[in-house]
Amino acid sequence: MELPSAVLTDHAQEQMARRQIDEAEVRQILAAPEEVIPVREGRIVAQGLTGDQLLRVFVDVDREPPEVVTVYRTSKIDRYRSRP
Repeated sequence: MELPSAVLTDHAQEQMARRQIDEAEVRQILAAPEEVIPVREGRIVAQGLTGDQLLRVFVDVDREPPEVVTVYRTSKIDRYRSRP
């Protein structure tokens, strides 16, 4: 699975702009996620801490190249991490 080569969909770019998330932050998570969790067949969430929040990047991996479908930050770290 080549997450660093993922392309950003229009929707993901709109959400990043609305939520003030830089592409560099997204690329950093894709290059070295702290955790990769399957959501459903063909979709994963790559996530990692950025400051005091968790950045979650949803990627459709059933296509080439993979596509980032949405991105968001959350302060509810314990809710979404499978490890402390």
